Order: sequence, then structure tokens, then C-alpha cells
Amino acid sequence: MSVSLYYTARRAAPLSDAELTAVGQVVDTCNANAPFSLEEEGLYLYDQLEPGTVLDGSTKLPAADDRAVSSLVHWLAAVTALRSTVPDADWAFTLDDYEIEWDDHTGYHLPGLDD
Repeated sequence: MSVSLYYTARRAAPLSDAELTAVGQVVDTCNANAPFSLEEEGLYLYDQLEPGTVLDGSTKLPAADDRAVSSLVHWLAAVTALRSTVPDADWAFTLDDYEIEWDDHTGYHLPGLDD
């Protein structure tokens, strides 16, 4: 059974060149530092965007139980970093259908994962 993260940022103004560069750096860095090989999916941003959407993507989590938690912690931090590059957008972030809440102090996290 596959579980995925989905992340979307919406706003009226398109991404600036500086924002595009920053997003690209986050994607490259987070994918390169993934806890497991990128035979598994990393941050994947869609090319086709709906009007008003400036960033849209997904990440499939590994099915192996021994990889799931560390991967989830890594990708939560990665999407937190993405959000920091486009802070003035309206963000949606879900684990399949479960909404992941934003916290101004810790970013995206799920209780109990860091234990």
C-alpha cells in the first residue's frame, strides 16, 4: 500500500526568479540528503499548474516499515523548507487525506515522530 505526501502553494503572483532558484535549491538539497536512495521518490514538483497555483508536488513514502518514519521526518522538514521560500502563499499539505498542520515555531511535524 502506497502513502504519499501532497503539497500545494497558491497565490495570485507567480514565483519570482529568486523564489524559483530558492525552491530549486531546496529540492536539490533535500533530495540529495534523503535518508535512503532516491530509488524511492523525493520531492517531486509538477510541471503543469492550475491558475493561481505556484507550487504543487508530491512525495511517495517508502512502504518498508523500517524506512517510513525517518523518511517522513525528512520530508516534513523538506516541505517546511519549501514553505519558507514562499511564505506568503496559501499552503496545503497532506499525508494522503490527513491534513498536516503548520506550526509557526516548528513548521510541519506530526506529534510523536521525533520520539
